[in-house]
Amino acid sequence: MTRHRLGRALAAGAWVVALAAMAPPAARAANTQVGYIDSARIFTEFKDAKDAQDRFDRQVQGWRDEAAEKEKAVHQLRDEVRDQSAILSAAKRQEKEEALQRAIADYERFIQEVWGPQGRAASANEQATSEVVATIRTAVEKVAGERGLQLVVDSASGFIIYADRSLDLTADVLVELNSRSTSGSAH
Repeated sequence: MTRHRLGRALAAGAWVVALAAMAPPAARAANTQVGYIDSARIFTEFKDAKDAQDRFDRQVQGWRDEAAEKEKAVHQLRDEVRDQSAILSAAKRQEKEEALQRAIADYERFIQEVWGPQGRAASANEQATSEVVATIRTAVEKVAGERGLQLVVDSASGFIIYADRSLDLTADVLVELNSRSTSGSAH
């Protein structure tokens, strides 16, 4: 989920590498310096990214628990309407059916508010992702600048056919990220 955003952002750079490889020798003579990162590894090893994912997972679990409670209430009311329908007066039956419809509407509204396209889950994920991606991008830019690189691509996007391992910046980017980790824990 969150990994893919950085992958898409850096995937465009892979096309530049492909075009540079097809350029005439005179154009390649500029010796473009290229490096790559593995964003999947960064998202699994960078403490702030893991912490953001853990916070998001806890939020999602809370929403799942709340949804399960609302769904349980719907099932309970549905069972009551089914089981008691024959013995209830018309007014009581109508009251139970209206309560069931309200519970169903409440459950469906909650699901849409949380997991819909503009829901709380999408918003919370976007917020956590954008903060982590901005931090990673800053670290990549710093490491690339220190190494004199003009282009950095992401191996997790699948656009790298071949790369010399010496161009892999992932470990250096992780060191940079963990040195400035907001959670105070350096790698």
